Amino acid sequence: MKERKNRRRFRLAVRIAALALTALVFAAGMPGMAFADGDFSHVASSGEMAKADSVTKYGMVPVYGRDIADGTYEMKVKSSSGFFRVDHADLTVADGEMTAVLYLDSYAYSYLYMGTGEEAATKTEADFVPDVENNEGWSTFTVKVEALDKALDCAAFSIKKNQWYNRKICFEASSLPADALDFTLPDYDAIEAAMEKAGTGTEAAETKTATDSGTVQGGANGSDAYTPVEPMEISVSDGEYSIEVNMTGGSGRASVSSPTYLIVKDGRAYAHLIWSSTYYDYMIVGGVKYPNESTDGGNSTFTIPIAAMDTILPVIADTTAMGDPVEIEYSLTFYQQTIAERGMIPQEAAKKVILIALVVIAAGAVINALVKRRWYL
Repeated sequence: MKERKNRRRFRLAVRIAALALTALVFAAGMPGMAFADGDFSHVASSGEMAKADSVTKYGMVPVYGRDIADGTYEMKVKSSSGFFRVDHADLTVADGEMTAVLYLDSYAYSYLYMGTGEEAATKTEADFVPDVENNEGWSTFTVKVEALDKALDCAAFSIKKNQWYNRKICFEASSLPADALDFTLPDYDAIEAAMEKAGTGTEAAETKTATDSGTVQGGANGSDAYTPVEPMEISVSDGEYSIEVNMTGGSGRASVSSPTYLIVKDGRAYAHLIWSSTYYDYMIVGGVKYPNESTDGGNSTFTIPIAAMDTILPVIADTTAMGDPVEIEYSLTFYQQTIAERGMIPQEAAKKVILIALVVIAAGAVINALVKRRWYL
């Protein structure tokens, strides 16, 4: 009789410990760990993506479906990323509307979304274009096409990384047959060559790249980091949140953590940035110098004002990684639709993982103690 009671006590203690551990795991939410199937809310940061190539040429004018004769045409498609190569596309034009089947020789992506990754992260699976393998072994996606000769946002969902990657694609109107258009396309190669010969090609390309990415605060280059900015007013209660941030510029080796901290104080928005490097000693935003807040030798951190959401904010960051201090121009974009609880930040997720690990260890110690006390005998 006593033996049965001891066994029941042991089983009950083990069950309680297991239930407590399970409850803690689910309560923590485990952000930052392996994503569950069907979770499309994650977007790759700038540090996780290779430098994007321009997909259009200087002076390009979009060509719309109303300008093209109805029919189906094989098209050349330029991509901003070597990791998202479109071999060709079959463009169908009917009554001014255009759709295209993209042919990829890679099976790395399960879905596409004709928009940004940040937009895709707010949608459901029903809004995405699924991969369909055709009889010839291509990975294909059928998408709507707004215009040719225009940089189109196209987010691709990586099967391996389980997150969205921002791409740009351009359907090249020059690959249409001559009788598909009622007009002759400009020779954009000749225009670009003339611009370069005149010494304005590089400047034009830089301005174009900036405007392709979004609206620039005050202009298209990093010198606007000296234009005064004020933290924007935001209709969110004071406190700390998470927000996705995209950074471009520099060599591409350094990055900032995304999501990062959104700090709302007195109804105004600030970002607490965590760099991937320890060598940044100050940032300049709107002509104001912000010193590195890290005092323990860890990664450089800065709290800076957010002048506007979904808009490029030019900044300057000074690095000593190469010996002598060097000021480098960057562009930051904060996405308002991605504002979420603080627990979404990787550093906060890591704290929860540590807490859960401690609970696991403690639960194991309890079970081990029970075994040693021979409650099962």
